[in-house]
Amino acid sequence: MSQFKYDLVGIGNALVDVLTKIEDNFLEAQNLPKGSMNLVDMDQSNSLYEQLPPGKEASGGSAGNTMAGFAALGGKGAFIGKVAGDQFGQVFRHDLKAMGVSFDSTDYEGDYSTGKCLVLVSPDAERTMCTYLGAANDLRPEDIDEAVITGSKVVYMEGYLYDRETAKQAFIKAAETAHKGGTETLVSLSLSDPFCVDRFRSEFRDLVKNHVDILFANEDEIMSLYEVDTFGKAMDMVRQDCKLAFLTRGSKGSVVASADDILAVPAVKVDTVVDTTGAGDQYAAGALYGYTQGHSLETCARLGNMMAGEVISHYGARLERDVKEDMAAIVAEAS
Repeated sequence: MSQFKYDLVGIGNALVDVLTKIEDNFLEAQNLPKGSMNLVDMDQSNSLYEQLPPGKEASGGSAGNTMAGFAALGGKGAFIGKVAGDQFGQVFRHDLKAMGVSFDSTDYEGDYSTGKCLVLVSPDAERTMCTYLGAANDLRPEDIDEAVITGSKVVYMEGYLYDRETAKQAFIKAAETAHKGGTETLVSLSLSDPFCVDRFRSEFRDLVKNHVDILFANEDEIMSLYEVDTFGKAMDMVRQDCKLAFLTRGSKGSVVASADDILAVPAVKVDTVVDTTGAGDQYAAGALYGYTQGHSLETCARLGNMMAGEVISHYGARLERDVKEDMAAIVAEAS
């Protein structure tokens, strides 16, 4: 794989996260189902923002979080997404580049501001999200840099992007470019959220079967995708549709499913779960780092579990400490 410039390119919504602790009655008053991901317009976002207690603002977005975690492990990555030329957009761009992730997408020029995601963290650590996509919603097929796609070992796309036709077309272009490029570039997809799966089930089923090599999903998402009532049934079905599936199960750890094998890997013990925001994003970062570096599937899953366990031990969707020693210990144990 020496012909590749990047290990991983992420394509997703470029958002700034606003994390705030709230009580359950706030969700009830706003008619927000706990644990849901809700798309809101600029006015709704601003109204909610004004009602929130002080919080923490940081660059986010699902694929952006994954790329940040991937770079923290030492992976060479790139990101494709849209921000406006405003202050939040500059912060997002600077954050990724400071982490070593290439981000050369042109600024959005129009009426929208850079997107933001209000992450409302309940006392039980569950997170409810209200997302204003803003400029991120303007990702188009022409924003897909074909040289970056074919110059990457793996393309990673977040399911959250599937809320506008031009963004869907951008993903199809990226997937088709990867597979026709003659460079062995693989395509991976995160289902992102059960609510995304509910909205786009038939399209996601088609994507997984015809365009995706590596799928990331949690237990609820994969069962919703195939409309079955047990995890086992969903696992059997996904094995027929794509090369590899990394399926997370919270405290039960994760399962790596392929046509030839099923591998269950236990979760990392976490003393106190503070905030589940970003757990799936960081799991993907760890698993894809292992995969692009040629490690075994068990090591990939262990790296994913380590990254997820690390990020849920504090507030926010990105790492707060250097985890390279933890990564090295897992790799050394496997050798």
